[in-house]
Amino acid sequence: MRNSTLFAYSSSGRRWTALVVAVLLSVSTGPAAWAQETAQPSQGKTRTEKDLLGEKQIPADAYYGVQTMRALENFQLSGVLINHYPGFVEAWAYVKLAAAQANYDAGAMKKDRLDAIEKACQAVLAGKYHDQFLVDWYQGGAGTSTNMNANEVLANVGLELSGHQKGEYQFLDPHDDLNMSQSTNDSYPTAIKVALILRNQKLIEELQNLVTSFRTKGKAYLEIVKMGRTELQDAVPMTVGQELYADANALQSEIDALREAEKALYVQNMGATAIGTGINVPKGYPEKFAEHLSKLLNKPIVPAPDMIAATWDQQGFVIYSSALKSLAIKLSKISGDLILLASGPRAGLFEINLPALQPGSSIMPGKVNPVVPEVMNLVAFRVMANDFAVTVAAHSGQLQLNAYEPIEGLAMIESQALLYNTSILFRTKCIDGITINEKVLAHYMETTIGIVTALNPVLGYEKATELAQEASSSGKGVLEIIREKHILTEQQIKELLDPVKLTGLDKSKYQ
Repeated sequence: MRNSTLFAYSSSGRRWTALVVAVLLSVSTGPAAWAQETAQPSQGKTRTEKDLLGEKQIPADAYYGVQTMRALENFQLSGVLINHYPGFVEAWAYVKLAAAQANYDAGAMKKDRLDAIEKACQAVLAGKYHDQFLVDWYQGGAGTSTNMNANEVLANVGLELSGHQKGEYQFLDPHDDLNMSQSTNDSYPTAIKVALILRNQKLIEELQNLVTSFRTKGKAYLEIVKMGRTELQDAVPMTVGQELYADANALQSEIDALREAEKALYVQNMGATAIGTGINVPKGYPEKFAEHLSKLLNKPIVPAPDMIAATWDQQGFVIYSSALKSLAIKLSKISGDLILLASGPRAGLFEINLPALQPGSSIMPGKVNPVVPEVMNLVAFRVMANDFAVTVAAHSGQLQLNAYEPIEGLAMIESQALLYNTSILFRTKCIDGITINEKVLAHYMETTIGIVTALNPVLGYEKATELAQEASSSGKGVLEIIREKHILTEQQIKELLDPVKLTGLDKSKYQ
């Protein structure tokens, strides 16, 4: 009875109960209940648009059109819309702008159409009309619904900014103009790559701040000696500063990996159209597109050497997703270490203190949990799962196209955003506030058997082994036995425990 009562009234018990209830509710109400109620036709004025399936009424004030409307009716699945990530909307504006400029250079587009598209794209890049990008990330059709959402919105924005009415497609058409020399099969993966490129530098900059935070904290505790551990057993001494600098340097290597992985996103298949043969594409278009996108992004965008291969090949996504996963693994490992080092405060290691942010339990008074490293782990687990989704999707395409790029795009963009946001939290509400418990560290140094390794050069391996065995059997510390038996003087012990001699600390490396 006591166990069941604890489950019912503790926070962990309530969490599990809430989860079970949520699952039961989803079963009874169906998946549509999970999705946001979006894009329902208004009861006001409408305009008529048609496609190959027939006519459909579109809200008069909507900038999207008939194909977007069908997608809104068919794919209300997750409630996560493409405008949930503004960088993805911006990416479409860059892709459509560069495409229009390339078409104009190739002699395929008239100047007035280019001008209208440029106005529309610049407006979207300025943060306007994002509320019109309403398609759910989860969709069949390899991203066609998203591409058409972008084409229709930009066409209608361009029309309006040029003095025309929405839907007057004879002046600017979603297919003939916004989708000129394109297919979803080249524009959609290109938009994903652009979105990732746009936010990669922001992620790197925040990670660099996190590295600086670790180094600053490491410098403050550079000469504080502690016991290092291997396999959770006492190993040999090190300093707190060395430990924190190692975390910083490990994260620096992940920054380098992200920079390198970004290069795989520079290769794009615009001009491939449907399967890579370049049907309906004017001569020179792929090169002109890459040139214009390079200028817009200030990145060395290049056309793929084999457009057919590039249309189904997911290498760029796999490489970049792997870099995000590697970063997540590193952050999770560091977070786990911090949780362990802060464990206690009386029955754990208690070597460090993490900032206390909120009460840790609804049933245990005085408990404070390491919530920030824990949430970093949650994010890391999600990123690892997202990478698996990319892996499965990347190998599941058939023949000349991979239809599963929508889940790859969502997985990577979500991972990128989560890592960015959580890195800020990790730095400001965890790493910057770490303090150490010097008395605890000194106690471990006094009582550990691991210090005996440092005595090898002074006493020899055999004598050091005897001391270790005696300390283990008696429960005494090695230094305590040394003092009792007058094996070393206090001055010798002091010299032995000098961080420089004990840990090989080279202060010049930590400036």
